[in-house]
Amino acid sequence: MKWDKKCKLTAMICCALSLGVLSTAFAEFMSVSEVKEGMHGIGKTVIHGTTIDTFDVDVLGVMKNRGANGGDLVLVKVSGPVIDSSNGIAHGMSGSPVYINNKLLGAVAYGFSQSGGRIGMVTPIEDMLKIWAIDDNKVQVDTLKPSKDLIPLNTPLMATGYSSSGLEYLTKKMKNFQMVPYAAASSSEDTTAMPLVPGSSVAATMVTGDLKLGAIGTVTYVDDDHILAFGHPFMSRGNTDYFMHNSYIFTVIPSTYSPFKLGSIGAEIGTINQDRGAGIGGISGRIPSFIPLHTTVFDEDLHSRKDLNVRMINNEKLLPTLTATSVYNAISNTIDREGEGTVSLTYSLYPKDIKKKPFKKSNMYWSTKDISSRSVDEIYNVLDILSENRFEKYDIRQIQVDMSVTKERKTAQILDATATPMIVSPGDTIYIKARLQAYRGDIFYKELTFRVPDDQPYGKMILEIRGGGVTPLPYLIEQQKYNLSDEILDRLRVYKDFDHLQKVLLNENQNNQIVVEILDPNVSMIAKDETSGSSTEIQGKKIITKPEYLHEREKKTQQNEDKNSSKSYVNTDYVIYGDGQFSFTVLPPDKREEALKQMVKKQKELIAEMYREQQSSDLINEEESSD
Repeated sequence: MKWDKKCKLTAMICCALSLGVLSTAFAEFMSVSEVKEGMHGIGKTVIHGTTIDTFDVDVLGVMKNRGANGGDLVLVKVSGPVIDSSNGIAHGMSGSPVYINNKLLGAVAYGFSQSGGRIGMVTPIEDMLKIWAIDDNKVQVDTLKPSKDLIPLNTPLMATGYSSSGLEYLTKKMKNFQMVPYAAASSSEDTTAMPLVPGSSVAATMVTGDLKLGAIGTVTYVDDDHILAFGHPFMSRGNTDYFMHNSYIFTVIPSTYSPFKLGSIGAEIGTINQDRGAGIGGISGRIPSFIPLHTTVFDEDLHSRKDLNVRMINNEKLLPTLTATSVYNAISNTIDREGEGTVSLTYSLYPKDIKKKPFKKSNMYWSTKDISSRSVDEIYNVLDILSENRFEKYDIRQIQVDMSVTKERKTAQILDATATPMIVSPGDTIYIKARLQAYRGDIFYKELTFRVPDDQPYGKMILEIRGGGVTPLPYLIEQQKYNLSDEILDRLRVYKDFDHLQKVLLNENQNNQIVVEILDPNVSMIAKDETSGSSTEIQGKKIITKPEYLHEREKKTQQNEDKNSSKSYVNTDYVIYGDGQFSFTVLPPDKREEALKQMVKKQKELIAEMYREQQSSDLINEEESSD
């Protein structure tokens, strides 16, 4: 804000805060101290299009210290054809300026329960002007809740570009913020930027671009490029950056409970930079801080691809919801159906600090009910964790999401596996070959290796082989034993710093991976003869130092090892289900060699015994045949 602008605004605010005596230079304002019961005035608002209509206002009294910012409210009764047509004060009329004797008193902002929509409260302009005084103040101001018997004229949330299922998903997610979105149409005037004047409609927008999501209210006062609106908080975010748009009103949806204006989100004209108890403040011609989201969805069944480009407000609380709902809509619009499916996705979060590496992760999901919803769960959770982390502010410059969706069920079950050798020493490599079967498909094999940690204790070692998204059954049993919910387990996780938190998130297994890891020896295991669970103990079938078929293949397999967590994994083209355990014996190298020799000797003896028994059986059969 320029110096002369600050001086002017400061003078205006000082005038408004004086004891009922206003300078003649600012006679357009009326102080609450001047208000008397029985005064008559008019209010201004838009009922259709962009035309500003008026309604009658009669003062009933002053309510001391009842406003959201602790200030006074003026109790008024409204009437006239405009009020009759809307069945009372409608949501979206918040901010409608009220004039008495050609002086601006303030903005219609609250309604009274059980009043039939004819009784309302006006937030004084002298309180709204304070918003400009904190225009560049980064210190948050507490917002008090209004009295319970006052109903804020909630700003209708208009949604443009959303599919029916996308709007349903958006409605579910926005419940967390006490907002109800409505499907809105577009107007031919939406592309034309129009100057704002008192009484015109304005939208505080959270998403713009291919999708638009914003709250519609009314402008109270305009001074050059600065505007005041709503008369009550939108989301009480203090210093903020919402997109500011024009709005075209189609109609007022009448209702005995909560009539509301139905309008479009028009041309972008500036930024809403303050969201305070007495209303919102904006600046025309200024571009707000935002986060662009680009989503690409490819439907494998229809062989079609669609792109979605939106800009979202840079708000930590809202970003996970805005991102998830936008991506959900991109998926539902592309596949044009509901129900089951498999999705392969990759998402990248680019930090504002270009020196930092992007957070990039891939995964694969199958859902029997709603693949669109399942596709965005991980993105939402990761953004929520990063945004709410206790270490540092995670500023994002851009988000990229790429998805491929099909109705086909791309899952596979681990049938069994072999491992060798079964007697090892610290530092040894174990070679594993897993046998899997695709859903209603062929059997296939995946090979991977596991390196025994150098500090692995001697004795029994249990290796778990599982799908990347499968929790080992022993852990589930232990979790149920101590009644540990997922929320409790999340709270038990301790992160050293932000880098550690980010590393844990990046290293979480993918659902399409086969994972081999050491199970915690303190976790109770399932008995070998127990068949009620889905896990089984898998034992090696051969005792050799190193299979010949692995000499060349181990260089080609897409094998990964995580030395810090004692696990390894390999990617597949399926969501992997199933798990089981191997039991190994860990010995010092000298004892290991001797134990292997003894095992090989016993195996040879067993084979020889089986051979002798087979020969004896064949001889008996020959003698019986000759008889």
